[in-house]
Amino acid sequence: MAFNYDEYLRTEKMPTLWCWGCGDGVILKSVIRAIDKLGWNMDDVCVVSGIGCSGRFSSYINCNTVHTTHGRTLAYATGIKLANPDKKVIVVGGDGDGLAIGGNHTIHASRRNIDLNYIIINNFIYGLTNSQTSPTTPQGMWTVTMSRGNIDPTFDACKLVEAAGASFVARETMLDPKKLERTLAKAFEHKGFSFIEVFSNCHVNLGRKNKMATAMANLEWIDSISLAKAKFEKLEPEDQVGKFPTGILKHDKDAQEYCEAYEKVKEAHKNKTAVEL
Repeated sequence: MAFNYDEYLRTEKMPTLWCWGCGDGVILKSVIRAIDKLGWNMDDVCVVSGIGCSGRFSSYINCNTVHTTHGRTLAYATGIKLANPDKKVIVVGGDGDGLAIGGNHTIHASRRNIDLNYIIINNFIYGLTNSQTSPTTPQGMWTVTMSRGNIDPTFDACKLVEAAGASFVARETMLDPKKLERTLAKAFEHKGFSFIEVFSNCHVNLGRKNKMATAMANLEWIDSISLAKAKFEKLEPEDQVGKFPTGILKHDKDAQEYCEAYEKVKEAHKNKTAVEL
């Protein structure tokens, strides 16, 4: 039986403003199926999005939503979660939104290990604003800000947040929506900061300007740079260069969660005692 997305969507907003063939719609549907799988009440869910193509997530999903300023999704989401620790908070941003202007918030949300689910849709470019270099744009690729080829070294977002302290770190692509759905469900169940990077295509503003004329060509490129963690780990170090492992890369179930620690701070103030973590 076909899955009924309508009960989870603001159908009056359809069709979406995303470009034809964009992976954002695939990711949105995977998020919805993961929520349905866990049986969450949508009244208990809040989706926070920023500026960029991914920012439209909060327009289309039918739950509590906040569309925030550029790079500040995690700051808003932290306040929402601390005030409503029983609610499920999903944050959606792009590679520019979350790793450039919002990079500092990403680092410190990871460090605090607050119970948020942060999905970064990495399309390797500032897609909405016409192709500026982002922190994940591969070296050598054309952008409007580096028209002779990008010279900036690129971030590995998963390594960044893992080093900063995120207790759940995963990477998937939108090429396998069912696998993405399963990983999202595991991330949503985790208590602590869950970071899920999803490789997605921007065939309009990255692909066609870098010898990938169609959406399929852009998807084939994503497929060529990503592989399952187990296969990645079998490669020689020199063969790992330019490749990215997919799957769950870190899952620490014992790390102190920030909302729980914050409750202890409030209790310590009440009783005029030191915090016991």
